[in-house]
Amino acid sequence: MRWVAEAYDVSFTLTLSEGLSPHELLRGIGAEAPHIVPLTRFAAYELLTRNADDHISDLDFLDWEDEAEVARLTDGGFLPDPPDTIVRAGSVAGWAYALEEFQCRTGTYLAALSQRGRAFSIHRNAKGFSRVGYAVHGELVTSFEPGLPHLTNGVPAEVALGFVADGDEAGDVAFLRFLEAELGLGIAWEETEAELPAAAFTDERTVR
Repeated sequence: MRWVAEAYDVSFTLTLSEGLSPHELLRGIGAEAPHIVPLTRFAAYELLTRNADDHISDLDFLDWEDEAEVARLTDGGFLPDPPDTIVRAGSVAGWAYALEEFQCRTGTYLAALSQRGRAFSIHRNAKGFSRVGYAVHGELVTSFEPGLPHLTNGVPAEVALGFVADGDEAGDVAFLRFLEAELGLGIAWEETEAELPAAAFTDERTVR
């Protein structure tokens, strides 16, 4: 999972939710099933970064004359205006994971996403600051910035998780390395670049 911090070099959120499917994770953050659309990372990035006045023919991934696909993206809130965030979700070894470019919607739903076990969110913002959240069975246990224990809300990371940042690498990378070892999970980069179920959100309003 460490590659996420390099591949999403501006800002990212990676969320892991134990026991949920990708669609359950997306519904858990406010998506409605009819508006979940499979998207590649490239397509999601194009939709997020386009200008509202650009014609949809400028989207490289989309055949703009495909009326059914344009309607599906419009109904889901991906078009005509760029959404604030797009969350794409996949699964690995009994966990659902979600990836967001730039934003951190999933982090605000972490307690709800831990309904069947554990949930983690790792966010890095555009200024390089990172934040980790951890919840278990519907309760937020801790939220902390790796390497800066005085910025912890809740149980200290070393108590809740046994994690201590050593300062030799970026905090989010160190925590991703820690999770790989603790959970034995590996998310394939190629899978996350391909089509995954995706939902669009604008402001705090769920797209309906």
